[in-house]
Amino acid sequence: MSNEEHETTPQIDVIVVGAGFSGLYAVYRARKAGFSVLGLEVGSDVGGVWFWNKYPGARCDVESLEYSYSFDEEIQKEWVWTERFASQPELQRYLSFVADKLDLRRSFEFERRVVSTIWDEVAQRWTVTDDQGIQRTAKYLIMATGILSAPKPHGITGLEDFNGEVFHTATWPDYDVDFTGKRVAVIGTGSSAVQAIPLIAEGADRLYVLQRTPSFSLPAQNRALRQDEIAAFEAKRHEVRARARYKPGGIDFVTTGQPVENFSPEERDALYEEVWQEGAPFKFQSTFSDLRTSAQANKTAMDFVANKIRETITDPVLAEKLTPTYPISARRLCLDTNYYATYLRENVELVDVKERPIKRAVAQGLELSDGSVLDVEAVVLATGFDAITGALRRINIVGTHGRVLADYWADAPHNFVGLLVAGFPNLFTVTGPSSPGALSNMVVSIEQHIDLIFTTLEMAQRDGVVVETTEAAQDAWARHGELLANRTLFVTTDSWYVGANVPGKPRVFLPYAGGVGNYRRICDGLVENGFAGFHADDDLSGVNAAIDAVFDAEGKSKFAHTATTK
Repeated sequence: MSNEEHETTPQIDVIVVGAGFSGLYAVYRARKAGFSVLGLEVGSDVGGVWFWNKYPGARCDVESLEYSYSFDEEIQKEWVWTERFASQPELQRYLSFVADKLDLRRSFEFERRVVSTIWDEVAQRWTVTDDQGIQRTAKYLIMATGILSAPKPHGITGLEDFNGEVFHTATWPDYDVDFTGKRVAVIGTGSSAVQAIPLIAEGADRLYVLQRTPSFSLPAQNRALRQDEIAAFEAKRHEVRARARYKPGGIDFVTTGQPVENFSPEERDALYEEVWQEGAPFKFQSTFSDLRTSAQANKTAMDFVANKIRETITDPVLAEKLTPTYPISARRLCLDTNYYATYLRENVELVDVKERPIKRAVAQGLELSDGSVLDVEAVVLATGFDAITGALRRINIVGTHGRVLADYWADAPHNFVGLLVAGFPNLFTVTGPSSPGALSNMVVSIEQHIDLIFTTLEMAQRDGVVVETTEAAQDAWARHGELLANRTLFVTTDSWYVGANVPGKPRVFLPYAGGVGNYRRICDGLVENGFAGFHADDDLSGVNAAIDAVFDAEGKSKFAHTATTK
């Protein structure tokens, strides 16, 4: 569809912002429901995070057989994954395949950055403006902007004076970047860096890794998928998908479902070793039921990984620098191939920027606080994201009575179930703050959110109502989320989960800690209770009833016995 056609078609039912997993499925559901729909995407093609993150070694940390759509039978049968953990190129090809299979590109305009969305209280429509000044209006607005799509400012003074090349893992160029024989600095040791560093080190003449906080990382044990594995999964696919929707992380695996104390140290470490050799980060941090709630239990997992690091890194000083001291899984648990072994290479040097902070960039490299200069030809910024809320806050979203979302969220991201925001009618934030997306198999969470959105829109169309939550419903959801978060170790550590990586960002635990299955049960209860919380009604009985059906007053799930077992 041409730009001219969109400009002369003012009555759009639904505008979707983003063309990743969320945006593609939202456009599909909108068309299937009979809505006119337009998708706007800043990139030149579909893919979302997998369009932008082309850095060396980029791959998913959920097994590809489950990190994929479940809504279309033909897509599931026709697409064949090649690796256990799919790489960025394969994920990009997959999303392109889906777009072609369902003819989704015709509903999108690419290279369109949305800069403003303003609610017209008289017309009850959203006016959406892109970076080319083109305006369109729609009744419903679905923000499928992603939770890791807004790179945070690097904060390095003078980088514009650097004579070499600068790359960011989140906006990697389309061309092949060749580091062969070059002196390179990688800033950051989060998930992206952990994947990229081993590959950059293979070709670089010298690699400096500038680390502020080490990451826990597990070996991916990645490999090509065998035909018999694919066939076995296909034979049980429907059962796997159904179970995953009610598992805490949206992934179908079996763990003990018991606390650490029920096992001897030998039994405990044997179970850790089994998962370590399997290569399954989500499963590792769920090996025992209390790893996310008990510091004592978590310490057993920390010690196990610390011993693994020391087995590889025999230099005790270096091993200590690479070993985190915060609870495992309190920050993003990484998945790698030969990450720790990379530090054994003679051309690799770890620079602790807590001891020697980066003072500024200069023409020949990076000057540290002690006056030394890292003489490099390329700098790779693996400095992370303004996660979960960043992409939304960067758009001028204005609701009723001139309420600006960025201002409204200045102290905390007030919302209801991660999907609705009071004062912003008919606007939906897919896997937004206080939903479980960041702690889950994102595709499972995305499908659940999009399905819930269109169940809601069909109700709104039928009943002729505007979809809008209330501050009372938001407060109830925030209290519930805070109760659950405070039972975990997530809130004990600075991380992007709590916004601590972005200066000035309010410190609030951003995801929902209750798990994918329990969250789904609550949402289903809200719908059954007359779409409680989805309309301008301060009666909280339906909201409270939906929560109380799943959790007790102490924040313990009434379905805990089914959370980690088949």
